[in-house]
Amino acid sequence: MQSKEHSQPSLFQRIRQPHLDGTTQPFTGGRSRPGEWPRPSGRRRGLWERSSPPRRLTGNVVQFPPTWLRPAQWKELGLQALPPGLMVVEEIISSEDEKMLLEGINWTEDTGNQNVQKSLKHRRVKHFGYEFHYENNNVDRGKPLPGGLPDICDGILEKWLKKGYIKHKPDQLTVNQYEPGHGIPAHIDTHSAFEDEIVSLSLGSEVVMDFKHPDGITVPVMLPRRSLLVMTGESRYLWTHGITPRKFDTVQASTGHKSGIITSDVGDLTLSKRGIRTSFTFRKVRQTPCNCSYPLVCDSQMKATPPSFPESEREASQLEQEYVHRVYEEIAGHFSSTRHTPWPHVVEFLKALPRGSLVADVGCGNGKYLGINKELYMIGCDRSPSLVDICRERHFQAFICDALAVPIRGGACDACVSVAVIHHFATAERRVAALQELVRLLRPGGKALVYVWAMEQEYNKKKSKYLRENRMSQGKEEEVSSDTPGPELLVEQVPDTGHKEPACRMPSISDFQEGGRNSREVTNSKLPVHTNRTSFHSQDVLVPWHLKGNPGKDKPAEPFGPGGSHDPSAVFHRFYHVFREGELEAACQTLSDVRVLRSYYDQGNWCVILEKV
Repeated sequence: MQSKEHSQPSLFQRIRQPHLDGTTQPFTGGRSRPGEWPRPSGRRRGLWERSSPPRRLTGNVVQFPPTWLRPAQWKELGLQALPPGLMVVEEIISSEDEKMLLEGINWTEDTGNQNVQKSLKHRRVKHFGYEFHYENNNVDRGKPLPGGLPDICDGILEKWLKKGYIKHKPDQLTVNQYEPGHGIPAHIDTHSAFEDEIVSLSLGSEVVMDFKHPDGITVPVMLPRRSLLVMTGESRYLWTHGITPRKFDTVQASTGHKSGIITSDVGDLTLSKRGIRTSFTFRKVRQTPCNCSYPLVCDSQMKATPPSFPESEREASQLEQEYVHRVYEEIAGHFSSTRHTPWPHVVEFLKALPRGSLVADVGCGNGKYLGINKELYMIGCDRSPSLVDICRERHFQAFICDALAVPIRGGACDACVSVAVIHHFATAERRVAALQELVRLLRPGGKALVYVWAMEQEYNKKKSKYLRENRMSQGKEEEVSSDTPGPELLVEQVPDTGHKEPACRMPSISDFQEGGRNSREVTNSKLPVHTNRTSFHSQDVLVPWHLKGNPGKDKPAEPFGPGGSHDPSAVFHRFYHVFREGELEAACQTLSDVRVLRSYYDQGNWCVILEKV
């Protein structure tokens, strides 16, 4: 960048910089210091955005006259520089080498044990050296694939090493073949899995890849055919990268613009139809922990210390505050977007109530049940102000309160519902207190429906939808959209009779108070983090919630308390106590003036209908 006058600097955007020998210099992005974007020369500092079309000079240089520029914050812009550490090298191989590489991948062969070939939902994939696992963007270092990388890659990799495009010779290769309309979700390759540089060769067709900063800025980058994408430093460790599934890309219309950022100049944009694209992504498997400059998002450096099981009422309250209330407040928007389908048997309960009944939904979330039956007077309450705000935006009656102290006069309600709430209380005493509060709200003869998450996610030889989602997602890089413990679609009700072993007695609440602690083996042990879509091995667990997109708040995501992550796909952990068979009924039997009308298992949940007598 240059400046003709210090008082009125000009900003030059170089799309490509021709060398004296006629070749093109790689299109790069960089910063002078971490956190600082490239700045124009001269006295004026900061970023600039143009308010009128630029004037194209000779070659591949675009000039923005000073009168067409004004200062702007970078967060407001479509960035005019590549993410730091990102490089796109055009025409990195010849058309002959491209043909050789494409013909060298046999998609119809019997894979045997030489490499791993899979047909994912959106593309065909082959792995060499190590299998790349899309569920965690990692490899199993202990299971290298026989044969290593294809021999046809050796000469090309040696050239890249000599030219300095890569510093390590890769030992892992993933080949993806994308049909038009297919893509790959935004992700970051796990820090501890691979060395700094990750390179990807685009063959067969060009494509636009989106890079997203944790602050929400998205930079679309054109990857031409036969170009090499090199990700190092910040672009590798901090920015997500992905390809939006579509059949057309919006690209620059300028003939001289091949690689680099797609700007927002509507006068210089056109549509480009995608073709079949094959990518060769090379990585070097890391053998030591990552020591990058981004410890808050680095799995090798994050201090991921789960909390201990509470040993007092005060500790239980603190645990719920940190791993229930705070988390739902942070994820409220994304959580609400996944909670749109009412569960059939809850709907059935509400539809069966007499016209004009007053019903309290305690822990109403986004209020998806508050409008089910227009003939009822329904009121909701929730501990999350953001979720209550969503209810109000939907014109439902809702207020903020704790489920242990609902500010409604005792005996005022004809019915209550508590769906996926009581399993968030950290001790047996607090869970019973929450049930007793529901009973207090009911008039004599009033009924309450309670749903809690079950430890038994496989029951009567049938897997719950929660487990079936994991099977359906095998081989796909996408995560299940909701990460929800409860079902959005339920199967037929399992009656409460005939499903218990004849020799088994009905357990008492004391069994579970004692058993809950024994299931952890050691008192004051750390709470285990549950693996989503798998069976439970402990009753008291932390369940991850994978936040999609921008959390919508200024505060960073914090995986385990202080020292959180700025990753837009941050992982929060919610506390759950999953109920064993008979535990919910046993807790209800300790309540006064209550009888259990029905108890049943419903797609991974234990459920009861109570009546106040």
